Amino acid sequence: MKKNKISKNWINRQRKDIYVRQSKIEGFRSRAVYKIKEIDEKFKIFKHVNSLVDLGAAPGSWSQYAATKIKSEKILSIDLINFNKIKNCQQIIGDFTNEDCKKEIKNYFNKKIDLIISDMAVNTIGNKNIDAIVTGDLCMEAMNFSLDTLQMNGKFVSKIFMGSSFNEIVSQAKKYFKDVRVFKPLASRKNSKETFIICKILR
Repeated sequence: MKKNKISKNWINRQRKDIYVRQSKIEGFRSRAVYKIKEIDEKFKIFKHVNSLVDLGAAPGSWSQYAATKIKSEKILSIDLINFNKIKNCQQIIGDFTNEDCKKEIKNYFNKKIDLIISDMAVNTIGNKNIDAIVTGDLCMEAMNFSLDTLQMNGKFVSKIFMGSSFNEIVSQAKKYFKDVRVFKPLASRKNSKETFIICKILR
């Protein structure tokens, strides 16, 4: 009974959500597109970008947006679950944390990358502190990968959750990048602990 009540609440929230409605009108796969759009409008993350990796891409709205900003075919979308292909985007279905998957990414580009974006998060268990820590681990994994694959003027954008690992992630980012910002888009729900870290120019 409790599960049904939660499902009904989720459905009602989706129906009232202006970003959900707008994404359907504009042909995007999820409301998450407006998060990356806001980040781009504020921090110009797609400026001078010709190659991009989208980590945790499913269902694909961030890659859809990227395809409107990047006119080359060097967009690589990665997720554990299969999702419908996107025009001008190469797709990998696999575990980004796996070394073989990382090698596949490097081989696809065969050169340094301009931008890495990550909307990766674990399936939440309800314990906000644990959820933040595990999602923070994914952020750090992606950040460490970016250090090895980004060009010097490259950019890294990732979801993180407010929690015990938040300050450590920001501190680490400042060691690696010259410009580090934290930003919560309006499209992020108010009751969500998610925010985003925007990093530019490797040290």
